[in-house]
Amino acid sequence: MSDVPQSDLPAAVSTAPRIRSIGRDDVLSALRQGIDDFRAAPLWGLFFGGVYAVGGWFLLWLTMGAGAGYLTYPLATGFALLGPFVAVGCYEVSRRRETGEPLDVRSILTVVGRQSSRELGWMAFVTLFVFLMWMYQVRVLLILTLGFKNFTTFAEFLHVVTSTSEGWLFVALVHADGLIFAMITYSLTVVSFPLLLERDIDFVTAMIASVKAVTTNPRTMIAWGLIVAGLLFLAIVPAFLGLFVVLPVLGHATWHLHRRLVEPTER
Repeated sequence: MSDVPQSDLPAAVSTAPRIRSIGRDDVLSALRQGIDDFRAAPLWGLFFGGVYAVGGWFLLWLTMGAGAGYLTYPLATGFALLGPFVAVGCYEVSRRRETGEPLDVRSILTVVGRQSSRELGWMAFVTLFVFLMWMYQVRVLLILTLGFKNFTTFAEFLHVVTSTSEGWLFVALVHADGLIFAMITYSLTVVSFPLLLERDIDFVTAMIASVKAVTTNPRTMIAWGLIVAGLLFLAIVPAFLGLFVVLPVLGHATWHLHRRLVEPTER
């Protein structure tokens, strides 16, 4: 690998990122490196994973408080769409471990904080918009299949969904819709977030590079997407507790995978 920028700010890049072809071994190697990074800096991993988990608890609390417990499942699954942005801190930890820079609190949090006013902030807006659209689509599908019924409890909603033909239709449609949203979000973000942390490029260019990474390596990237989705699902099921470990491991691994996918800049 070539040198990674040594300063807290990305180095300017004048050309569009070029994408490499990768294989299964690259994915497995990136995952191993992600585990190594987490083991080397566990407190940072637990911190960023904890931020994600607490965010999930807060959204569930708002949902239950608003009497919309029937949105618990789509909210939990859709919440995974916001993972790439929360993992920015993990990308920075991995970058610093590559370059031998210190993992001090001030430097890492400063870099993460700066991203909100840079192009990475726009990428966060894109993922948030997709998440909100997903929740809106769930509500629309609910009305189209089950009508304007007001479910007072999640148990009541679960009973209707699993015991009626309309409920099963809702389940089928919402999962098909969710798959589409997940694929779109994954294609747009799998490379763009770490790329924007590393380089000074606009978020549209980063999204194009991310989509190109997926289309250039469809089988490998679909496999990686399934690994991510599966691990996040397992992490979310126990009340988001698994995110304390799963999010940082996947975040670190995503950084190393992006380093294999995107050709380094010429100095």
